[in-house]
Amino acid sequence: MRDVETRPKKGEWIIVFTILFASLPLILGFALLVISSFSKDMVTNLSLSSFRPTIENWINVFQGKLAITGGIRQNILKITLNTLVVALGVSGIVTLISTLAGYSLSRMKFRGRKLMMLLLLMLHAFPGVALIVGVYLLYRLTFPQEPSFVRLYSFFYVILARAALEIPMSVWLMKGFFDTIPWELEWSGIIDGASRIKVWRQIMLPLIKPGILAVALFGFLAGWQDLIYVRTFLIDQTLATFIEANIEAEYSHMPLIAAAGTLYLLPTIIFFLTAQQLLLQSYSGGIKG
Repeated sequence: MRDVETRPKKGEWIIVFTILFASLPLILGFALLVISSFSKDMVTNLSLSSFRPTIENWINVFQGKLAITGGIRQNILKITLNTLVVALGVSGIVTLISTLAGYSLSRMKFRGRKLMMLLLLMLHAFPGVALIVGVYLLYRLTFPQEPSFVRLYSFFYVILARAALEIPMSVWLMKGFFDTIPWELEWSGIIDGASRIKVWRQIMLPLIKPGILAVALFGFLAGWQDLIYVRTFLIDQTLATFIEANIEAEYSHMPLIAAAGTLYLLPTIIFFLTAQQLLLQSYSGGIKG
């Protein structure tokens, strides 16, 4: 007897065709972006008549050259590094807090536990844009008086603010993973004299590696792709604000911006190509309430 529901193959192609048809606008959009990054002119239709192959756009992007004429340049490596710092910071904070909080909510009974779980869901439902006024107020209240700390503070604050938006759902995911681990494994460690922290670190965490990695990757992508919080609080540019600023600039060369946009997409593409099985495990293991 099969342990999963099977569907007759007859008619499967209809489902596949429907999914592909519904995804067609997205697929075409990303395909045109990538093709344009290797073209002298922007490709905006299906005829590809405007496609003239070149790698000049990519060379200009890595040289920080924003226009095909003139001397306007940006340090694209520094901008990429800024993006990486924000993404890794968000990923680290989200992973640390969600693994600790998920373990506590899964294994410990305390007053207000159910209310806390409901509040976490409610917090996840709030869009980040709706909270930005209150977040900006905290930003101004905690703004450093020493000018030399302002740039560092902006990085620190945007990482915390963006991580706070990702933590509620990540805690729920991690709680689901901890729920799947039998109590006997944990009790055996406690009976042997280990503390709860030691049990969490040495017994529980190795058993939920797919969940930890999935939460870390989601946190990384959230920090990498963020635009609103980065634009509001960060003094330096990231790839998102760099592309957004140059799309409307008079000197911008759109195929060059397409190359920058493709560079911006690379972590997401690599993520989904390498973590498909991991994501399936995450969704199946992290949804237990």
